[in-house]
Amino acid sequence: MPTSLALPHPRAARTLVVLAIALALAACGKSEAPAQGAGAAPPPPEVGVITVQPGDVGLINELPGRLEASRVAQVRARAAGILQQRLFREGSEVKAGQRLFQIDPAPYQAALQSARATLARAEANLGQARALAERYAPLVKENAISQQEYANAQAAQKQAEADVAAGRAAVRTAEINLGYANVTAPIGGRIGRALVTEGALVGQGEATQLAVIQQIHPMYVNFTQSVGEVYRLRRAFEGGQLKGTGKDVARVRVVLEDGSVYRLEGRLLFSDLTVDSTTGQVSLRAEIPNPEGQLLPGLYVRVRIEQATASDAVLLPQQAVTRSAQGDTVMVVDGEGKVTTRNVTLGGEQNAQWVVLDGLKSGERVVVDGFQKMRPGAPVKPVPWTRPGEGAPAVKSS
Repeated sequence: MPTSLALPHPRAARTLVVLAIALALAACGKSEAPAQGAGAAPPPPEVGVITVQPGDVGLINELPGRLEASRVAQVRARAAGILQQRLFREGSEVKAGQRLFQIDPAPYQAALQSARATLARAEANLGQARALAERYAPLVKENAISQQEYANAQAAQKQAEADVAAGRAAVRTAEINLGYANVTAPIGGRIGRALVTEGALVGQGEATQLAVIQQIHPMYVNFTQSVGEVYRLRRAFEGGQLKGTGKDVARVRVVLEDGSVYRLEGRLLFSDLTVDSTTGQVSLRAEIPNPEGQLLPGLYVRVRIEQATASDAVLLPQQAVTRSAQGDTVMVVDGEGKVTTRNVTLGGEQNAQWVVLDGLKSGERVVVDGFQKMRPGAPVKPVPWTRPGEGAPAVKSS
């Protein structure tokens, strides 16, 4: 006989229904929570900004240049003869008047002795002619001798005086030629290698070059600048955007081949107003101190020259500026986090930065990084931008 199923008590049944409803509501709440979170607005993206702080900025142009010794002298043999001795160390510093070479002096010593002997003979003849003229002077007054004899005595005296003068000149010439046998430095500076060796015949028919001396303290650096840049600076001066650093006192720094900046500052010497018709460049020259001899003649360098100062200008990283045919623009973040485009006027490049002459005000925030995160019309969160390799800006504790 089949068993009968026991039905639950009515109170217990109600309890089970309530529990079932509660579990269903809990499950619905869990399934709806992610849907509500997915629909929430995301936080505004962070962008790196720089706060504008206008000030005086020196406009620096970097131009290619070449170093040149301030003075160059060729040491040549002015006396003919056999080179006997070299009296300096190649590549060393020499002083003006220092002996460098010795040429065989024997022929010139003999010539000097001969000239002195000739002078002595002329002086002796002069004494004799003078005495005769003095003895004839009273006799001609007493008509003891003729006027012709007295005139002859006076002429002999003058001829003897001329012979003495010629003899002294010959002695001086011989002394000079003997001095040329000792070759000295015409200027102070660094001397290069000797171009001849001992035993060589020099000065025979021409002034043989023996060595070269270069004065490398200070040094000259020659470089050129485009006419367009010169005119642009002139227009900026006339418009009051720039102020000059003074006539012929522009500051100059030299950048070496390895990218390092030479520690001493130079000054502009002159500006050639003639324009090269083939290149359209204006020639410039600057003087650079070189007490340690680090700079060498002929070295190619980069010249940074500060020709003017821009008032109330701003330096911005190049990545912050967008250049196009329509003009130069930057992105500015306002107080509500909105980004707007701003037209700016550039004044050139300096150390991988643009010099902004106009278009920005103090305190404005210019976007430098995070352009890919920005969306049209969407706000952004500006944060201070730091250069690569620099630490994050310090956060003030509250």
